[in-house]
Amino acid sequence: MTTTTKPHTIKPIDGKLGILLVGQGAISTTFIAGLDAIRKGRTKPFGSVTQMGTIRLGKRTEHRSPLVKDFVPIANINDLEIGCWDIFEDNGYVAAKKAGVLSDTDLEAARPVLEKVKPMRGVFDQQWVKKLNGTYVKTAKTKREYADQLMDDIRKFQKERGVSRTVMVWCASTETFTEKSDAHRTLKSFEKALDDNDPTIAPSMIYAYAALKLGIPFANGAPGLTVDTPALIELANETRTPICGKDFKTGQTLMKTILAPGFRARLLGLNGWFSTNILGNRDGEVLDDPGSFKTKEESKLSVLDTILQPELNPDLYGNICHKVRINYYPPRGDAKEGWDNIDIFGWMGYPMQIKVDFLCRDSILAAPLVLDLALFMDLAKRSDMRGIQEWLSFYFKSPQTADGLYPEHNLFIQEMKLKNTLRYLMGEETITHLGNEYYGM
Repeated sequence: MTTTTKPHTIKPIDGKLGILLVGQGAISTTFIAGLDAIRKGRTKPFGSVTQMGTIRLGKRTEHRSPLVKDFVPIANINDLEIGCWDIFEDNGYVAAKKAGVLSDTDLEAARPVLEKVKPMRGVFDQQWVKKLNGTYVKTAKTKREYADQLMDDIRKFQKERGVSRTVMVWCASTETFTEKSDAHRTLKSFEKALDDNDPTIAPSMIYAYAALKLGIPFANGAPGLTVDTPALIELANETRTPICGKDFKTGQTLMKTILAPGFRARLLGLNGWFSTNILGNRDGEVLDDPGSFKTKEESKLSVLDTILQPELNPDLYGNICHKVRINYYPPRGDAKEGWDNIDIFGWMGYPMQIKVDFLCRDSILAAPLVLDLALFMDLAKRSDMRGIQEWLSFYFKSPQTADGLYPEHNLFIQEMKLKNTLRYLMGEETITHLGNEYYGM
């Protein structure tokens, strides 16, 4: 079964798109180096839905499956300008070398581009990331002044780089766990908190505020609250600006959102799921702090409940033991190992086990997400899709949703939501996969 809509009004692509990255660490430098390699034909955009993904249109018998980039009006990768903030002064090449993600061959090939990336001073408060000590940071008397300085940075970047549109993506470290406070309830209370240097206003929130005040879409690649507060949602709606997050879905959680839907579909029970990670990059160092780990743990633990819905299937999923561990192990660097032991049961309650050992590369998995989110958020802005963009849940461990809605974690439902949104925008039929038209039902 299909549903037809009228084409959405989408403003045309006019000029270059600026992508401002918060944090010039492993993810950002890998993204920049990969983008250069794609532009110059040294590699292909593996992992990117916007560049390599296809989308089925109409009935299966029509055989229409264009590339996503040919179907929706998204920016060309040759028309992107990149800027960064960081709390260390290293240029992109030095930062990439320290991150240790890229081979010497790939690092040297991207060196001319990376060396040109010189970060702007970052907004930093060590109480939010206790394992780091920023040395290239802004100074201000109030958090409002920090936001003003960031807006000045943005305007300067836009002018110097000649961009007509801009998006911002948080690629920096996980901040310590915090819950919503009175300062986050309304835009008015948030702005007063900025003036009062309220300790519950994290640096990521200051970046998000600066972006949204200027009408710049903001995507949160970390698990912190950031834009997931009533105050900044209010601002996003007021300035008609898209927001989305939280926490890039890369290694172990990606596997959970692939495997768990299969268990539920086949009604296989789950007794326990033990997950441990070995990670040696800056992210691993930051997560060695209990406060930052708590933020990440909340994001990782939330996945199974919403996929398996134990309240609907108590005999299968009502008593799951779900454990998550992250271990900082410097020799591993960015080559993370995610190990899972899964205890399932089937017919007559007989137990079975599944072992998963995912030897992944965090930044290699995250880099194409940065590209897709930047291009899709720009599309959303030009389509006047303001506020929370739940259709981009596909990219996040802990998707942001409207108040009162549980997040959809099933990767395959997320993919359907994403592609149906693109069909909707372009006036094509949305697809339910019912298929009754083929069988005279």
